[in-house]
Amino acid sequence: MTQTKSSPLSLPVIYAGAADLVLVAIFALSGRSSHSESLTAAGVFATAWPFLASLAIGWLVCRMWRAPLRIWPQGVCLWLITVAGGMALRILSGSTAELPFVVVATLVLGAFLLGHRLVATIVARRTRRT
Repeated sequence: MTQTKSSPLSLPVIYAGAADLVLVAIFALSGRSSHSESLTAAGVFATAWPFLASLAIGWLVCRMWRAPLRIWPQGVCLWLITVAGGMALRILSGSTAELPFVVVATLVLGAFLLGHRLVATIVARRTRRT
């Protein structure tokens, strides 16, 4: 089966979705590690799930499959929904969202979710030139 540009399972969509999931998991893992919390799968999932759920919602709201590597507006929209939704779900589930955590999460998730898109865009442009 040949994948077309409009196909929802194109290589950029698969890459961006997988990178987003892995980077949110790394965010949760590093946060737990820096606070000497357990690094079990259940513990990491307990930290990651609000952000993973919000990431999924962001993919739907921003229609990321249309331009999965575009930084503006798709990437920024996805980043903001992931952070805001993740914080809201943390609070609704009984966890905290202290200001320092909100700031760090916003910066790290921004660097992760926008950074990999920037790198992929640069690589794609250079590859097209050659």
